[in-house]
Amino acid sequence: MADNETGIANPASGNGKGTTSAARNRGASRRGAQTSGASEAALKRQIAELKREVNRLNRMLSDQVEEAAEAGHGWFQSATDRASDLYSGASDRASRATRQLRSQAHSVSETVQQNPGTISTAVAIGGLFGVLIGLAIARGSQPEPDWFHRWHR
Repeated sequence: MADNETGIANPASGNGKGTTSAARNRGASRRGAQTSGASEAALKRQIAELKREVNRLNRMLSDQVEEAAEAGHGWFQSATDRASDLYSGASDRASRATRQLRSQAHSVSETVQQNPGTISTAVAIGGLFGVLIGLAIARGSQPEPDWFHRWHR
């Protein structure tokens, strides 16, 4: 019996010598439960940190998108202002050119009405010069035909 007492602990004595495997398993399972509880808590903390980081990144992204939208709106407004200024300037120049052409056409028509003979003579002489210049250009650019050389030999 002496061997039996040294190998197995007496539950009443509580001295802890030679604990049974069941007691060891209970202690290990408590430590495992504490360890798993600690790791669960650590995972929960990491998940909470990740959620805060994602929220912070979402806020940063939202701010950057808002800034980009404001910059785009400013650029668009600037471009429309410049286009409006260019259109206004072009419109003013076209209006002045139209007025000037109208006044010149009016003065030419008055001159024609006051001097019909002079204008018709000038147009006829201009047409005649145009025909002569056209003939000279056409004759200079074409070689003389072969039949013309046969008769002059």
